Amino acid sequence: MEILGQGRIRKMQVLGLEPEVQYALPLDETVLPLNTRIGQPIRLVFQGEIRCLNCGRVTRKSYCQGHCYPCSQRLAACDLCILKPETCKYHQGQCREPEWGEANCLQPHVIYLANTSGLKVGITRRSQIPVRWVDQGAVQALPLLEVDERMHAGLVEVELARAMADKTNWRALLKGEPASIDLASLAEEHLQQLEWPEIAVRRLPLDGEVRLRYPVLEYPQKIVSHNLDKQPVLEGTLLGIKGQYLMLDTAVINLRKYGGYVLEVHG
Repeated sequence: MEILGQGRIRKMQVLGLEPEVQYALPLDETVLPLNTRIGQPIRLVFQGEIRCLNCGRVTRKSYCQGHCYPCSQRLAACDLCILKPETCKYHQGQCREPEWGEANCLQPHVIYLANTSGLKVGITRRSQIPVRWVDQGAVQALPLLEVDERMHAGLVEVELARAMADKTNWRALLKGEPASIDLASLAEEHLQQLEWPEIAVRRLPLDGEVRLRYPVLEYPQKIVSHNLDKQPVLEGTLLGIKGQYLMLDTAVINLRKYGGYVLEVHG
């Protein structure tokens, strides 16, 4: 096997959507296309070093998907409100990095329905469509509503999540394609029942459904998750890619979990 690249990894990039999602893996300055590797042997070797994706320092443990502890405590991108947008404290003057908040959170956000391992509700910055859906492994996605900032999107999501899931079952995601869902009909039903928060919410036309196809030769017969901290080498035939998962015939791995890990990739 030859060395295809080496460096700190970040989450896989989306290079295109046709005829299926086109993936690439960043390894520091190298961007390694992955679709052409499907059906071929591949080996990932953890080099025993984790370097913060923000400051570059070596850290014994990765925090917030690729940061050292000091950066995880300092950066707004690592604050709890990223996971729970409704808890945003920008308007209380408590944002860790107000300028970052203005550029990323005080921007139009979309509330959507998606079909990942089944029906779920989610939110994303408008500029992150459709990348957010790809990262979640959605095969269908339908924008429902638009609001002016992330906190407002979180408030709406909380209301919708009372009636449907807001998380993906990752094992079900990797077992095969979910059954098709009539997202527009479900959206109409739930929007009529929604108790609107006291914020400006704009309804979007329910004719904007997006369907996504992933580069998968076959789904694994048994879902075995690989842990690079316990087993630094993952080797096998690459069967497919979905969401942020590589599916090999030996195991599956969520690459987003290992942001900042220095890997050597062979193929």
